[in-house]
Amino acid sequence: MTSRCRSLAFAALAGLLLCSCAAPRGTRPYQTETFPNDTPFQYYSSRQPDGACEIAKRALLSQGYQVDDSKPLNIRGEKFFRPKTDEATRLTITLVCLPSSLGAVIYANALETQFEMKSKGNSAGLSVSALGSVSLPWAIDKDTLVKVGEETVIAPEFYQRLFELIKTLDS
Repeated sequence: MTSRCRSLAFAALAGLLLCSCAAPRGTRPYQTETFPNDTPFQYYSSRQPDGACEIAKRALLSQGYQVDDSKPLNIRGEKFFRPKTDEATRLTITLVCLPSSLGAVIYANALETQFEMKSKGNSAGLSVSALGSVSLPWAIDKDTLVKVGEETVIAPEFYQRLFELIKTLDS
């Protein structure tokens, strides 16, 4: 009788585990994406795309961003921040300039990447062919920055500030 109870308990537990694996996860971000017509990620310029991108590049450079100069109509700027001694943040802004009926439209996208300092300890090893290998107890601590998160900046105010600067330089 006890073995039968154990078997039934085991079957019930296995069934619960299988059901929990099949349970749907929470709402995924793409499921709530609405794609509205009114967006904070674009700015219209009366200039042609190459001129608009030149102004946008100057805007990023004036704020201390390191700019990738390889593609004239697709600008990528990076800036690093150190909010705490054991944390770092990289802000990457991508600007794409395309023709429009008004001249050009600049599309902007910013990506914030967070890093934290992590310590990694190693012990030193010594290998001598006649004796074999010997591991010594000297600890070697190595601090490295590890990526802990990445997120697209969706705050309209951020893009409004960027486009206000571009508008000022565009005038």
